[in-house]
Amino acid sequence: MGKRPPNPSDIENGLPPLPPPARPPFRPPIPVPWYAWLVPLIFAANFVTFTITMYVNDCPARSDECLLFDVLGRLSFQPIKENMLLGPSIPTLRRLGALERRLVEEGERWRLISCIWLHGGLLHLLANMISLLCIGMRLEQEFGFLRIGALYVLSGLGGSLMSCLTDSRGERVSVGASGALFGLLGAMLSELITNWTIYENKNSRDERGRRAPGEHRGKGIPDGGRARGGRCTALMTLILIIALNLSVGFLPRVDNSAHCGGFLAGFLLGFVLLLRPQYGYVSPEYIPPGYDMKHKKSKYKCYQHFFRFTSLAILLAGFIAGYAKLLREHTVGSEPFRDVN
Repeated sequence: MGKRPPNPSDIENGLPPLPPPARPPFRPPIPVPWYAWLVPLIFAANFVTFTITMYVNDCPARSDECLLFDVLGRLSFQPIKENMLLGPSIPTLRRLGALERRLVEEGERWRLISCIWLHGGLLHLLANMISLLCIGMRLEQEFGFLRIGALYVLSGLGGSLMSCLTDSRGERVSVGASGALFGLLGAMLSELITNWTIYENKNSRDERGRRAPGEHRGKGIPDGGRARGGRCTALMTLILIIALNLSVGFLPRVDNSAHCGGFLAGFLLGFVLLLRPQYGYVSPEYIPPGYDMKHKKSKYKCYQHFFRFTSLAILLAGFIAGYAKLLREHTVGSEPFRDVN
């Protein structure tokens, strides 16, 4: 917007020219959190699937030692000696879509996905679903259902693929959503890494904005140092949580390979799906007509693009190589045992 030319009469009278009109005030809109509906839907779907599993299992038809038969009837649990997690039998899980390498190699590829909706028992289901609500709700509110839904399913697929590839003897029957849940944890870690400087800039400016006029920071405590310390604390806390969850995988009958595969897939997907625009970026659709922004910022930083494309290449190469190896190798099957993940 140009300046108004000076009025000749003002110049003759010795008056200064009028200042140019001020630009209209403009503030970017405050981001509104997404409404989280997909994570509760996944939560409900897992409980419905477990109920159907117990109905199909029909323990009373095959055993007189079913747990809670007087209360649950056909939905009663297998005896403790068969299933300590309060759930169905192994043949029922296999029939409904549990992961078993031998069957996958014979053409039942759908088991790589179906197994993440099955659970070995009520205790297994409750542990996974509580974790889903604690982790998934916040992620969906921040990034939306499309990205979190894709992250959940692809991480579960990565966990299933890793579980099959590490089952060299072909004797494992694996079920559970832990691979997908570890993918959400991995994505939280990569999201913190790829958006590190964005959080740092935001926290530094928020700290300056909260300071009263005339207030000093104090010697040796710059705003950036405070923000950096907060992000480091969050990073170390998240790493500790991930390490504790992975350590559970060393317990008997727990499929830790599915946990590791889901975590790696989610970690790489976080660089691809969970990027945040850099601090100060304003989408063109929110800029008023005629408003001239002096310093336009690109949406993402260069290092974010580097992480995104590198992670996408590694992820695609891993999925393709793993799937090809799974189809190429065959193992001799034996009597399976159940693993939960």
